[in-house]
Amino acid sequence: MSSSLSFVSPSPTAVRFDEDAMWVELADGRVLGVPLAWFPRLLSASSAQREKVRLSSRGLHWDELDEDISVAGLLAGFGDQTVRDARPTTVPTA
Repeated sequence: MSSSLSFVSPSPTAVRFDEDAMWVELADGRVLGVPLAWFPRLLSASSAQREKVRLSSRGLHWDELDEDISVAGLLAGFGDQTVRDARPTTVPTA
């Protein structure tokens, strides 16, 4: 006998911020607190920019900041998954 379990992330219902963290309220009653340091775009954003969040059934979206965060990722403990170029930036000298 085989059985498969499927995991469905609860939807976010509200988001709020304090100085150091983002707090996400979920439809199942849980509240997730994550450090803003996990998401550099949110950390460097203004309060007004952070408040322009759009909630969907799967996560949080900031069009102006080009930031998308899934509830599943938050529950798994993932921060920003953006791959950045690790090469040092050089400035040409004359």
